[in-house]
Amino acid sequence: MNGGDEVVAAPVGPPQPLDWKFSQVFGERTAGEEVQEVDIISAIEFDKTGDHLATGDRGGRVVLFERTDTKDHGGSRRDLERMDYPISRHPEFRYKTEFQSHEPEFDYLKSLEIEEKINKIRWCQAANGALFLLSTNDKTIKFWKVQEKKIKKVSDMNLDPSKAFGNGSVASSSNSVSPKAHLANGAYPSRLYGYQSSEFSFPPGGIPSLRLPMVTSHETSLMARCRRVYAHAHDYHINSISNNSDGETFISADDLRINLWNLEISSQSFNIVDVKPANMEDLTEVITSAEFHPTHCNMLAYSSSKGSIRLIDLRQSALCDSHAKLFEEQEAPGSRSFFTEIIASISDIKFGKDGRYVLSRDYMTLKLWDINMDSGPVSTFQVHEYLRPKLCDLYENDSIFDKFECCLSGDGLRVATGSYSNLFRVFGCTPGSPEGTTLEASKNPMRRQVQTPSRPSRSLSSSITRVVRRGAESPGVDANGNSFDFSTKLLHLAWHPTENSIACAAANSLYMYYA
Repeated sequence: MNGGDEVVAAPVGPPQPLDWKFSQVFGERTAGEEVQEVDIISAIEFDKTGDHLATGDRGGRVVLFERTDTKDHGGSRRDLERMDYPISRHPEFRYKTEFQSHEPEFDYLKSLEIEEKINKIRWCQAANGALFLLSTNDKTIKFWKVQEKKIKKVSDMNLDPSKAFGNGSVASSSNSVSPKAHLANGAYPSRLYGYQSSEFSFPPGGIPSLRLPMVTSHETSLMARCRRVYAHAHDYHINSISNNSDGETFISADDLRINLWNLEISSQSFNIVDVKPANMEDLTEVITSAEFHPTHCNMLAYSSSKGSIRLIDLRQSALCDSHAKLFEEQEAPGSRSFFTEIIASISDIKFGKDGRYVLSRDYMTLKLWDINMDSGPVSTFQVHEYLRPKLCDLYENDSIFDKFECCLSGDGLRVATGSYSNLFRVFGCTPGSPEGTTLEASKNPMRRQVQTPSRPSRSLSSSITRVVRRGAESPGVDANGNSFDFSTKLLHLAWHPTENSIACAAANSLYMYYA
């Protein structure tokens, strides 16, 4: 206080680590239950509002969930807090519907089996009460519309039960048509040919037993309809799709090319990035992931198997690498080994909500990049550094090629990614944050949690080339001091766009947590 007029603000430090709690689980396994391959979840995605969640599995199915804890009051969580509505203790979702998105196919020209597994799901803009989303397997992208349809039934038939007998025909009555109206040799009354006959006429009051069928709507049912199919545009497996902020276009990427599509046109696409060399023997890197900028419709980023990220502007020649802004980390002298390039390969990238930062995941680390600084990542987070001495074993059992996804919180203060033994890690990405929480995909997420001494982080303001490394753990063991289980891995997870809520997949089970 200074003269009673001024208040000296306390210094603002990094936010406190979140206290994560179990919320829900869908598809929980019982002890000893064997998981079917087709039931394993292969994609997770929240829509922009956070009110809907979609998952895809290896069986080609897409399952939709909807939020229920705000539906009764019809508003977002923040709106309800402003109106002093009581808020439930955590976000709650329920099963909404599911549909078969892809079927197994066979490419006879290449003698190649095409799996039905869903690689990626992306929500599109909702309209007129209908939900729209894109789903893709290795070769084909589909555009789906999910909408509530009223089931219509015929409720009144031209049948009088009181005058029906065994075979369902109606008995004759005083009001029925005169027998004289039936002519010999199958002829019909002359009235049907446009003129009246004195032998056939309706009684003055009509025929009471003649009732027109009535169609009524009894109940509603969710119907999924495939609006468009985008096929035959990729020679290699599709690894990512991403919506544009213009709401009209999207991109699809495979190992060597990125194509631009219009949602309304499935017959053609435009190749905007092509890294295929004239001679395939000269191929040194492939595209591993691609993502549109969240607000600039002309900007997109894609990652490579060499650990670099390129930011391109579609207003320039995207096919020319000289126009792309390159982000890569310089290799430390003497650190190169046989595994260097393998573990440097980026498996996933995500833009932050404001589009300034890009999060990337390679095999060992999470890296946060500032698109205004191409000298290197501003922060690096060690996900499972204790596996480095076991890289040879990981190579032998192919685990080193596992593709882990990553995600950012809506406020941009935290990042998350998965690991082995069904663990996932949450890091604080603000300067000075010691947060590096390890959780397990189970009903007791903190069961594996151990207190790891926080390592001092260096300031980002003093030098743009400095890197913050946090979250290192004891070598050779997992977070609980036990040997790691490489058969259980948490590859897919998603962060709610506006709240601290995470959905993650452990085999066929979908776990949800909140803080």
